[in-house]
Formats: sequence, structure tokens, C-alpha cells
Amino acid sequence: MTIDVPDGTSADIAFGRRVLKAEAAALEALSESLGDDFVAAIKALAGATGRVVVSGMGKSGHIARKIAATMASTGTPAFFVHPGEASHGDLGMIMPGDAVVALSNSGETPELGDIVAYARRFEIPLIGITSRANSTLALASDVALILPPVPEACPMGLAPTTSTTLMLALGDALAVALLERKGFTAADFKVFHPGGKLGQRLLKAADLMHGGDSVPLVAPDSGMTEALLVMTQKRLGCAGVVENNRLIGIITDGDLRRHIQDDLLSQHARAVMTANPKTVPPSMLAAEALRIMNAKAITTLFVVDDGRPVGVLHVHDLLRSGVA
Repeated sequence: MTIDVPDGTSADIAFGRRVLKAEAAALEALSESLGDDFVAAIKALAGATGRVVVSGMGKSGHIARKIAATMASTGTPAFFVHPGEASHGDLGMIMPGDAVVALSNSGETPELGDIVAYARRFEIPLIGITSRANSTLALASDVALILPPVPEACPMGLAPTTSTTLMLALGDALAVALLERKGFTAADFKVFHPGGKLGQRLLKAADLMHGGDSVPLVAPDSGMTEALLVMTQKRLGCAGVVENNRLIGIITDGDLRRHIQDDLLSQHARAVMTANPKTVPPSMLAAEALRIMNAKAITTLFVVDDGRPVGVLHVHDLLRSGVA
């Protein structure tokens, strides 16, 4: 059932917008509230010689799992420990040198009690994320990150909505701040994301190029009969022309067509080649190389290192690898 609202939209859309606007306002309040406690939390987490252990119960537990996963994928070793399981042996997963991040909106979640006590007993840094500054969790923590006093988006004010959104965003802020502090790079990110779309986006030219004996190369004074033989054997639709170990030109199918009327087989590679071809370094992202191919309307690119040809990229290999 829907009801009319002033702007003519359904009540369902109005309710949805109200929730999103409430959570957006809460996130703005959270951003403004960050201060010395946030800096102290970053220092404590960055100073951990072990791993970051994230814990929470119920909806806070789901958020804690995501925070741990985000940290782990951005250079901060982290994992989730269920507070109920912690009380039955999983406390042994938490070691000196680790740091604990505990989430509880009320700050009074009883299931967190053993983790908090364990952290205090073994002097393991404890960062609490809660909405209540005078709660048990906040008072027991080395650093308490207090969420701003904003209402839940649920009309009854009961279901964890705004509070879990704030916890999730605060976890992201911690993870990214740690990433920045550690100088985590795209290359590091690729190590932790070898599969899926992220891994594809982070592939480099060196990852997809044909290298070694697969690279079709000829000398400038090579006859075109030899050049055609190399192009046929290597099956990449081109041949690089090399002089003093430097790539000075490329012969493509287009060059062959342009010179077919010039007694092609009597020519030398230097006369047929396109000089100073477009090249890319091994470190270039494959997606950027594909963009260059599309812009230049070409299907191959030589990969060069200090002028020396080390490989060839073909558009078919990029597309098969999911680079787009």
C-alpha cells in the first residue's frame, strides 16, 4: 500500500529517501566529530606488530567482519573473532602484539566481556567503537571512538540502521588512513586482489605481454622475405625493427599493404617500417594500454624497457583477460 506525498512520489520512495538523508546527515556529523581520538586509534593500530582483531555481536558483528576484510585487503593484517566463540577457546587467536577493535552501539554487549577482559589482562591495545562515552566498553578502551548522537533511521528508533552505517564508515576511515600512513600502493593492492574485476584492472603490460622468443624482431637491413617469415612464425601481426638493441620501427599488416605496389619483397625492413612507433613501459596498467590501442586504432603495442623491446601486447590478449 502506498500513500500520496507532496511531490507526487509514492510513500515507499519517500520513506527510502528519508532513511538515506538521515544516514547522510549522520555521516556528516561523524566526519565533523573526528579528532584526537581518531589519531590515537590510528597510531595504536599502526603500532601493532601483529594483527588487528575486530569483534562485535549481532549487526555490529556483521560490520566488524567487513571492517576486518577491508583492512586485510589494504595492507593491515586483520581478522574477525566472534565474541561468543572467543569465550570458548578463540581468545587463543589473540596474541600480544595484536590490537583489538570492539564494536558495540550500546557499549554494554555482554558477549564482548571476555574479549575486553583478555585485552586488559595482556595489555593488548583496545579500540572501542560505541555510541556511549560512559559505557563499559568506552571506559575500558585505550581509545574510545564515540559515534555522534544521531537517531536510528528506523521509525521506531530500534533497528540498527544509522548506527551500523556509522560503524561501517568509521571502519573504512580507519582502514584508508592506515593505508595512507603505510604508503600502500596499487602494486600492493594487486597482490591482495589477483582475481575478479579488481585484479583485472590492476594487471600491467608485463603481465599480459608476449615476451622472450615470442617477440618478433628483425634488423633494419633484413629483407622483407625474412621479415614476413618472422611475422608469420610469431603470429602477432607485426615485427619490430631493432638497431643496437633499440626499437626503431615496426612493420604491421598496414605497412605491408601500403608497400605492396613497391615490389615489396625487394625492400628492406627499414624502408617498409613505421619509424618511432608508439610503445608502452612494462609497468603501465594494461587498461591504459588498451585505451591507447583504441585511441590509435591499433591492435599491437611493443613493450619497451629503456628503449629495448621486451614484449608485445595484443588487443586480443587484453580482451580475453577481461581488461576493459
